[in-house]
Amino acid sequence: MKISETWLREWVNPEVDTQTLVEQITMAGLEVDAIEPVAGTFSGVVVAEIASIEQHPDADKLRVCQVNADGGETLQVVCGAPNARAGIRVPFATVGAVLPGDFKIKKAKLRGVESNGMLCAQTELEAGEDSSGLWELPEDAPIGTPLQDYLNLADSIIDVDLTPNRGDCLSLRGIAREVGVINRLPVSEPQIASVKPQIEETFPLEVEAKAQCPRYIGRVIRNVDVSCPSPLWLQERLRRCGLRPHDCVVDVTNYVLLELGQPMHAFDLDKLSGKVLVRMANAGEKIELLDGNTVELKDDTLLITDEQGPIAMAGIMGGQRTAVSDSTRNIFFESAFFAPLAIAGKARNYGMHTDASHRYERGVDYNLAETAMERASQLLIEIAGGEAGPLIVAESQAHLPDELFVKVRRERITNGLGFSIPDGDVVNILTRLGLEQTDSDENGWTFRIPSYRFDLAIEEDLLEELARIYGYNRLPSNVQPMRLAMGEQREDRISLPVLKDVLVARGYHEAITYSFIGAELAKTFDPEGQPVALENPLSADLAVMRSSLWPSLVQTLAYNLNRQQSRVRLFEAGMRFRLEGELQQEPMLAGLISGPRWSENWADINASVDFYDLKGDVEALLAKTGNAGEYRFEAGSHSALHPGQCAVILRNGKSVGYMGALHPQIQQQLDIDQPVYLFELKQAELMEARVPDFQEISRFPEVRRDIAVVVDKSVQVGSLANKAREAAGTYLRDLKIFDVYAGKGIDPQRKSVALGLTFQDPSRTLNESEINASIEAVINGLKEAFDATLR
Repeated sequence: MKISETWLREWVNPEVDTQTLVEQITMAGLEVDAIEPVAGTFSGVVVAEIASIEQHPDADKLRVCQVNADGGETLQVVCGAPNARAGIRVPFATVGAVLPGDFKIKKAKLRGVESNGMLCAQTELEAGEDSSGLWELPEDAPIGTPLQDYLNLADSIIDVDLTPNRGDCLSLRGIAREVGVINRLPVSEPQIASVKPQIEETFPLEVEAKAQCPRYIGRVIRNVDVSCPSPLWLQERLRRCGLRPHDCVVDVTNYVLLELGQPMHAFDLDKLSGKVLVRMANAGEKIELLDGNTVELKDDTLLITDEQGPIAMAGIMGGQRTAVSDSTRNIFFESAFFAPLAIAGKARNYGMHTDASHRYERGVDYNLAETAMERASQLLIEIAGGEAGPLIVAESQAHLPDELFVKVRRERITNGLGFSIPDGDVVNILTRLGLEQTDSDENGWTFRIPSYRFDLAIEEDLLEELARIYGYNRLPSNVQPMRLAMGEQREDRISLPVLKDVLVARGYHEAITYSFIGAELAKTFDPEGQPVALENPLSADLAVMRSSLWPSLVQTLAYNLNRQQSRVRLFEAGMRFRLEGELQQEPMLAGLISGPRWSENWADINASVDFYDLKGDVEALLAKTGNAGEYRFEAGSHSALHPGQCAVILRNGKSVGYMGALHPQIQQQLDIDQPVYLFELKQAELMEARVPDFQEISRFPEVRRDIAVVVDKSVQVGSLANKAREAAGTYLRDLKIFDVYAGKGIDPQRKSVALGLTFQDPSRTLNESEINASIEAVINGLKEAFDATLR
């Protein structure tokens, strides 16, 4: 919420500077996000009047203005603003003025006509968002007065980020109350007197949904001149709090919203039919809202209606049919208390979020509606005239929130905060926060909770209030003696950070993405799967829970490729979600690579990554477990992977993940123009490690023998290597595949695979016959299993 510091200091004015005031608000639990000036830095800008105006002789869109800037001689200024006309008063940058951005105003000629200064719009002074034309000031704005002085632009906008439980501070009144409590100062609220009815007219009003709307107050005001502009002070306060001025009726309701925190709405009385009825919607009803959108209503939506149908979505937005317009003369004001649960989430269900719904779903003071009605009536009659009728009240006391009493004990304060607070300070702090002491005894005090504090319900809530107002920085800092047992470090487990470090060391970057993806994207990667749909998604692109980490990672890849990042290595550790009877979530580790194998350099050929680059990275992860021998890669199939470049990763025959190239159809659908290779593994399997054990390094020489065997092309090299290890016996220390050849001299249906076998014994030197026997066993084993022949 944005507030004007000057406006705040009219309510409560502590003798501290802006920075200290902001620190006080933040330390009270109302975090300040930003402090902004209300306008840009400029000088030499004064209030001026356009005395006369004529068309530029050589430009259709330019006009020549005679400007009175000091009550004396006029200055000639060329202007192209569409609203420039004689008689209006506007900001005028004189020759020598400096505008925001260090833009200096000089004498100039525009299409041959001399111009002595510049007439300004709001945006040119960084004092607003209206760039449609000149900034029109009130008719009584004093000519020649510096604009900063006239508009009091030596002001700051304080942007407060409130937590959802502090709906009471969504108003200037609420912030002022907090500042007053912190500085032990009284709050000077404006005098809001009851508006004496000048007419006896009322309008029929009925509340059918009493539980959802326990209190509804209306009032008829006739003969309002909507054409009257809101006074400048009101417009400026709205603008500085982030709202654009409209007509005087809307400005008044917005002003009351900001000042007191009570959302209000104004209907055109002459457009209402029969009576105002507050009820629940019938499924399928439709309403055209003020923003021009037509909404089909659900039966859990609270409505304001008349005999012709819906006229507003209660607590969210009014309808177009009964909206106030330039021709409106008679209005019907609404000020109500809607139960927070009746409004919570309803705006989001329709893809909306309004200032009213933001407040109602957090809780609005249920005793504020009448005060707000009187304040709005008072302001509107002062600005636009009119004759007010009596208040029309429909309420159900049985459905209003009950008064709440909470007891706070001295012992609980000491135990909960770690120190005691003097009795006088306890009572003083809580009463200044609006709580009313109703009882006390030797153990503590009982307080009545004010109607605007929906967040106070139990004793611990009052302890929190005492701590934040007393000052978090005044809480004692004590070192508590504790006997801590050393945590167990299991050597048969690997932590996730260790696995992440392996990938980071190999050039990967960690990505953190949403657990939600679009339904279409989920179907693209898993056409046969049934993703878990969200009941209330944030958007259509986040409508289902992901059954794999790949869709999110590939989206991230596409985002980077579209920003000229052609070499990408990403991984993510997160949950995947599947319906297997009930919702199952499983931690996974996934990654992808795409683009050049190496960063650009002079020494290496800039070749692209391939299947085996990714396989090397996966093998590095598996090697970290110490159980690499338990894993093997076999040709597999997966809907998201290329049919010819897909491997299932098995551990002792059980699938633990997949890797391979992204399916070409998915790649084309996502408009990715370079190959992508992905892997996804179950974290639980990767975290199971072999406990290290000591083995002495052999002092005896190794012996290596290389053989090449010819096998059918369909034989998997991994299976060939596993069989060779099995047949080689206990002396084999290492086996490497160092060549695969198919071509001249080899049967077209077969291929040659070269294996390097290293033998060693830890206790003696192996003799030739022992090594030959092992080699013979390998050759025979391969021949028997794969019809292999020695090349």
